[in-house]
Order: sequence, then structure tokens, then C-alpha cells
Amino acid sequence: RENMETDDILTFFGYDVLSVIGEGTYGTVKLASSERHPNQVAIKIMDYEAQSQELTILRRVKHPHIIQVHEIIEMQERVYIVMEAAATDLLHHIVETGPIPTDQAKTWFSQLLSAVDFLHQQDIVHRDLKLNNVLLTFDGQIKLADFGLGCFSRGFPDLCKTLCGNPYYCAPEINMRQRYDPKKSDVWSLGVIYYAMVTASLPFYDSMKAMIPILQRRPLEYSEEVAVEEPCKAFISYMLQKDPVTRPSVKEVVRHPWLKSRQEL
Repeated sequence: RENMETDDILTFFGYDVLSVIGEGTYGTVKLASSERHPNQVAIKIMDYEAQSQELTILRRVKHPHIIQVHEIIEMQERVYIVMEAAATDLLHHIVETGPIPTDQAKTWFSQLLSAVDFLHQQDIVHRDLKLNNVLLTFDGQIKLADFGLGCFSRGFPDLCKTLCGNPYYCAPEINMRQRYDPKKSDVWSLGVIYYAMVTASLPFYDSMKAMIPILQRRPLEYSEEVAVEEPCKAFISYMLQKDPVTRPSVKEVVRHPWLKSRQEL
């Protein structure tokens, strides 16, 4: 019944619901079409109270590599965020095609970095950077999505204590339940993403998750099945520094020579 009500509301606002494309604790995402938009849209439906921070962030950010919000419909208890629909996300892309070739990985990662750098400059942190929140558009562009765990922070000494994010992508200080600089923890997550892009695997994987903090203290390992060149490994290790004090800022990662040696966007 709730689904029917939701669809009726969206129909009233001129959206024809086609299918459900995602469900989680935050709510539901539906694919829809509308005469107002040439392409299909994704509509995120969630409880208003739980996600007021996300709405504040979405209203503030406009960037070529952050998912574009067309409209925000606010009802009494629910909110409907109408966004551009993507073709897939990096997780599904890697599962289907395997490791991403070097030049393509550099190009896409540079696009993702430009989005995170833009956020950090405005003291917005994402706190949930992972492959499935990095979307790929139909014309092969990266778009960062899902600001449900995002918040405003200047970074050190403005520390966070909220335990959030996916443990596989979380920095050691978060998995160790310590207070953390969310800008530096975003950088760690970026390092995990780049490792996954070029190897099609996660650097710290344990199906039970309990071993992750221990794995994160060990030297980074690479499977012999995937050839990763040494300068690329050095770039990944640069982001995956255990100590957040020595871990680089996003701005420093953007300037890293490994990325500068890529083909132009």
C-alpha cells in the first residue's frame, strides 16, 4: 500500500515510475520518466527527519562529477529527491568487466577526486566513499552519489566520533572506534577505491569483518593474477597511510605525479 501511495504521489508530480532500482535503510530509489526531463531519472524516497543533513548538502553542491539533483519534493513526512539516472556504478562495472585499465582508471579516479576536492573545500565530507556510491553515466563519466552519511567538518582538529561507513572502506581509526578527521578518512576510502579499480578486489577483505583492523596494520598485498606497476602501488600506499597525520589531503592526492602522467580527460 505504501508503494502505491508513493507512486500516486510521484504520478501527481508528473513522474511515471518504471521500477525499483535500490532499497536500503535510508529508503528506496525508483527509476522514473517525466516529460520535463529528456532522460530517465532516479528518485530517492526517504523519511524527512532522518535525512535533513543530506538535503542541506545536496542543495549546496553543484559539480560536473557529483550526481545532479533536478528537484526536491518535500511532503510532511517524506522527501523525494529527483536526480539524474546513471547507467551503473563502479562495483557492478568491475564485477562485470574486471580490473579497469590504467589510463581509464586514472581518468575516472581524477574525476572522482575533483568531486571530493570540491566537497572538502566547502568543508563537506562524504564519509561513505565506496564503489557502489561512485556512479557511471551512460556517456562514461563518473558521478559521486549518496550523501546520507555526509556532514560538515573543517577536518583536524574538528574530529568526528560517529561510527559510519562500510568497514572495508573505513580508515583504521574508524574501525578502531577512535575519534577521526573525516577529511583524512575520506582519503583512505579513496585509496581503497583505487586499489579495487585496478585489481578488482578489496585490499582488506575478511568475510566476517572482525579481522579488518588487523589486516589494515599489515603491509599491502597484491595478487599475482593482476599486474600492477610499482608507481601505481606507490600511489595507492600514499593514500593508505595508517597514520591520519601523515596521510595526504585530497588536494595533495590530486597533485600526485602518478595521476599527472595520465591521458588528458
